[in-house]
Amino acid sequence: MNIKLNKALVVFDLETTGVQVATDRIVEIYCIKIQPDGSEEHLHQILNPTIPIAPEVSAIHGIWDKDVVDKPTFQEFANELHTFLGNCDFGGFNSNRFDFPLLAEEFSRAGVAFDTNRKFIDAQRIFHKMEPRNLSAAYQKYCGKKLVDAHSAKADTVATWEIIKAQVDHYDEIEGDIDFLNAFSGESEFYDFARRIKRSENGEALFNFGKYKDQKVIDVFKENKGYYDWMMKGDFPENTKSVITKLALQSKNA
Repeated sequence: MNIKLNKALVVFDLETTGVQVATDRIVEIYCIKIQPDGSEEHLHQILNPTIPIAPEVSAIHGIWDKDVVDKPTFQEFANELHTFLGNCDFGGFNSNRFDFPLLAEEFSRAGVAFDTNRKFIDAQRIFHKMEPRNLSAAYQKYCGKKLVDAHSAKADTVATWEIIKAQVDHYDEIEGDIDFLNAFSGESEFYDFARRIKRSENGEALFNFGKYKDQKVIDVFKENKGYYDWMMKGDFPENTKSVITKLALQSKNA
């Protein structure tokens, strides 16, 4: 393996009730924790999301309401998962935009303090930059294997970790260093996971939606003090609310 780890890396995948970070829930999580010496530890859990799973979603990942009735909720599982994750970095497939933000949202709902200041490797971002396609195609290209049981958290997680390792070996220009992989597959152009607040070229926080799109968040909060309150009461993810709260404090002190 050509990837150099300074601390544990957790590659993971979620199956969920839907695709809305602010409102949907996790129904399955599979994690592979890779230590710097290459040793691995696996963690798998089916969860009761406490809300119905839409039939069309169950048809994709194969987990139905009847399958989760006696399973723990995320809140009941949160402390065990938090301990397992520790201060690791993260890897996944489309994890920057969905899996990690939803995981952070679940921890927030459970009242568990979860440090989101991590490094991220997103195999999909690397793949789309080099060969735009999907997970099954990536697995075939980089690993020469057909992805069996796609949309199973375990199969997708195992495939993702194999893809990340193979991508580093496949491209001479991709370094097996977490800092490089984080920069290459990360999304530093946004302040929040939901992409509501973007980063300008000089690092200023700008709205990325609505009537104030492309305007400075600090300036808007100064001129329209009610906009912050509207966002805090709205259906925005907790991560976005945390970001704008910090920016609102800056606007008061500026």
